[in-house]
Amino acid sequence: VQLQASGGGLVQTGGSLRLSCVVAKRTSSNNGMGWFRQAPGKEREFVATINWRGGDTHYADFVKGRFTISRDNAKNTVYLEMNSLNPEDTAVYYCAVSRSASGSSDASRYAYWGQGTLVTVSS
Repeated sequence: VQLQASGGGLVQTGGSLRLSCVVAKRTSSNNGMGWFRQAPGKEREFVATINWRGGDTHYADFVKGRFTISRDNAKNTVYLEMNSLNPEDTAVYYCAVSRSASGSSDASRYAYWGQGTLVTVSS
């Protein structure tokens, strides 16, 4: 299973970006998906997750109210809409496919990972 993340880039504080992650195989339509990020010198951390139907989402506290995760199973794609970005959001963002139908904040529950897309927020 291949995941292709895109949409990262350089944005100013307060700006917005929309990340996309396309899964090459249709297996993702029955699986939860998630976004994680890793900032320079820091460990990978959970950002957001969504179940296979798209009706159940969960977010890390530091992105609540700013980020929105969604999915389009017909397109095998999951999105992360990011608003009110700040320099602390600078990181490589990774999408992942869960081992089950539900989402999770636990990275060990994910079977497949994308290559990551870099988001840089300037002050």
